[in-house]
Order: sequence, then C-alpha cells, then structure tokens
Amino acid sequence: MKYIGAHVSAVGGVSNAPLEAREIGAKAFALFTGSSARWVSKDPSEEEINKFKTNCELYDYKPEVILPHDNFLINLGTADKKILTLSRKSFTDELRRCELLGLKMLNFHPGSHKNEISEEESLDLIAESINYSLDKTKGVTAVLENVAGQGSNLGHTFEQLAHIINKVEDKERIGVCIDTCHAYSAGYDLKSEEGYKKTWEDFENIIGFKYLRGMHLNDDKREHGSRIDRHAEIGKGTLGPEFFIRLMNDPRFDNIPLILETPNEALWAEEIAWLYNQIKS
Repeated sequence: MKYIGAHVSAVGGVSNAPLEAREIGAKAFALFTGSSARWVSKDPSEEEINKFKTNCELYDYKPEVILPHDNFLINLGTADKKILTLSRKSFTDELRRCELLGLKMLNFHPGSHKNEISEEESLDLIAESINYSLDKTKGVTAVLENVAGQGSNLGHTFEQLAHIINKVEDKERIGVCIDTCHAYSAGYDLKSEEGYKKTWEDFENIIGFKYLRGMHLNDDKREHGSRIDRHAEIGKGTLGPEFFIRLMNDPRFDNIPLILETPNEALWAEEIAWLYNQIKS
C-alpha cells in the first residue's frame, strides 16, 4: 500500500498537522515539530502532545508514516566548532521532541563541509554527530535525506550516504529518505526506464532497501545532473509524469511515507489524488 502525503503546516500547534493532512486526502505527512529557522524551539505542552496523538489516532496516522523534518540551521558536518556544537544540541533536541510526540523518525540533510575540510572528514563528522545525538535519545531513527549537491552540501551520492551509515554505531536507528528531485539533479537518471532500473539497483547494492524509511516526491525544474535544488509540481518538470506512474506501481516503495514538497500547496490534494489514480489494480 502507498502512503502519500505532504509536508503540512503545524502553525497553531503540532496537533493541527494531522488535521491539515486529512484535509488534502493524505495518508502520510511531514511537519516541523518546532521552528524551521531557529536553533532552539519550545517543547509542545503536555496538552498539545496529547491532542497531537489523539488526532493522529483519529485519522489513522501511525508513526511509521509520519516523517518530521529538522530545522534548516543544523550542519552536522561543519568544522566550525561553535556551529557544530549548536548543531549537535539542536539535532538532539529535535530527536527528543519526536520522542515526546511518540514519533519514530526524524528526517535531516546530512551537512556541508563549507570548503573548510575534506569531504571525507566532513562525512566522518556527520556520523560522529549522529552517534552523539542518538546516544542521548532513544527510539527515534535519524533519516538521512539525499541532496542535489549544490555548493558544499554532502549526501548527493549513494556512496556518501553509505559512508555515513557505515560509521553510525546503532544501525537500527539510521535510515534514508530519497528525494526524487534531488536524486535527478544529482545525476541519477530516474526518468528513463533503463536509468530507473539502474538507479535502484545501485541503491540496493550501495545502501540497501532495508535502510529506506521514506521518500520526498518532487518533480524537477532543472535538468538532469544540474546539481541545483528546484522542486516542480508532479509531472510538470523535467522528470515528467511517467516516472511517477512507474514509482506508484513499484512495490519496493510500499508502506513508507511518500511526501510531497512541491511548490504549490494549493495543488497538493490534486497531486495526491492523481498519484493514487495511477496505481494499477
């Protein structure tokens, strides 16, 4: 079964997120549990936590189909000691808030070397940072998201993601989320039938589907291999509709959250319905 949703708003409190998801016909959703642009966010109140759990149960959103995202300031791979310390504390807090809400995953961008250290040194720092935060929390899986490869951002190849995973001590609490726009911009040919097949064969051989915890479904405004991160509406970018039809009928992507981050949220209900309509019985 496919669990398709979107990154919905939690304005007014996290308990509103499942209501927003329900409104657009989503069977999964993503959210920020705090501010997306601050190092520190307040924990939700006990009342808000209970309301969130109640609303999730009411609309059958189990933790396995909810994929929260951390804030955008965090950089777990920087050589800047001040920023690294802030990042590790903030990432730990993000994991802990997921714990409080009864969630099982936290999606995040691996980090950037900022041209200050080598890629390998930065990848090692990312793994070290993950180990640091996992050691201070429990029950929540850290989910690495692949990136398009802009600038000094790491995680744009399966090999880089595998490097991090190999150095994470608790393999039960590390996973991967593949963003389709990012993968295509990073150079993975998901569009052609042959390229689609090879991409997922490479993913299995280098990382392994056992680590796949979710996906971000986005078309791409830029060309294949551009290394630029610009999301487009489903079927309206350079990936095109055939890719998404192929994905919707691929059982390897059953039972995980498939999250839209397309740029026009007014189209999310329509995009979710279209994706479900592509599934062949």
